Amino acid sequence: MQWTALVLAGQRPGIDPLAQAFGAEWKALVPIAGEPMLTHVIRTLLHCPEIGRIVVAGQRPDLLAAGWPAAEPRLSFTQSTTGISRSIAAVAGTAIAPWPLLVTTADHPLLTPDMVAGFLHDAEDADVAVGMVERRTMMHAYPDTRRTWLKFRGGAYSGANLFALRTSKAQAALTLWARAEQDRKQALKLFWHFGPLLALRAITRTIRGPDALRIAGRRLGMEARLIALPQAEAAIDVDKPADHMLAETILARRQSEVAVAIRRPD
Repeated sequence: MQWTALVLAGQRPGIDPLAQAFGAEWKALVPIAGEPMLTHVIRTLLHCPEIGRIVVAGQRPDLLAAGWPAAEPRLSFTQSTTGISRSIAAVAGTAIAPWPLLVTTADHPLLTPDMVAGFLHDAEDADVAVGMVERRTMMHAYPDTRRTWLKFRGGAYSGANLFALRTSKAQAALTLWARAEQDRKQALKLFWHFGPLLALRAITRTIRGPDALRIAGRRLGMEARLIALPQAEAAIDVDKPADHMLAETILARRQSEVAVAIRRPD
């Protein structure tokens, strides 16, 4: 199955603090390891055999496309709309971005083909899947990092900016997402949109994260799945200078490991 990858490369109104800190006009173009963050994401997706086409959405697609060869048939750029969910809904299932759809973000420079492959494999029979990283996984690898956690019985999760929208049933999730977008990092408010009982179970931590998402999906008439990724780096998006510093360190380590592997005799 060939997936369409939709990369969200827009930014909210006003001055983005990270872009301002690095003297960039757009957050997606903030340099990291010598290249714009967006470049890292696109290159990773181009190396994923599961991905048939890549669509980058932002307010200035002309600026985002600068430097990419027009001869790359799998890559295109499109105008985004207001809000994340509306930008996805505007193209999901259309000729621009047909199903199935993998959604990620331009501030995910640590994304790897292995992350994408594992996530899509586990999402293959769900209508909607959400990639997350469990807190124990993150704390084992990066105990000093600070993330936003959704807490449930048995564990807490941080988003990995990976969403699999496999069928047209995902449109119902996008409609609800448009109403709940401002609550995406607050479990009680987020699950309130699925009814008071589920919200109460979420806030009292009497339900596991995967079960909560499955029940929420059933309320929308779909199979929804929480996929816990084994790579801690999947939940490290670059929103602030501390994230940028950590991502630079991780990318430098990866490059060093590749160099050592190349030098190592067979």
